[in-house]
Amino acid sequence: QADAAILVIDASKGNFEAGISREGQTREHALLAHTLGVKQMIVAVNKMDDRSVEYSQDRFEEVKDEVSGYLKSLGYKPAKIPFVPVS
Repeated sequence: QADAAILVIDASKGNFEAGISREGQTREHALLAHTLGVKQMIVAVNKMDDRSVEYSQDRFEEVKDEVSGYLKSLGYKPAKIPFVPVS
């Protein structure tokens, strides 16, 4: 059993939307972490260098807001979860 998890999210246009959709892998992985009792999480917002993103602060905030809402619905406290932009 893990104490912590890093949830890696693809920020590129289209891929993020697919992952956060109702049956997307982002939702599945977050739910799996919660089900397994993982209390601490870091979210890595990946592919910030993609041509569809180009290190956009607006895109990062969009991803963060959407994922935060889902994690909150699972019982996590988004204010305590670091979101880190990576490429």
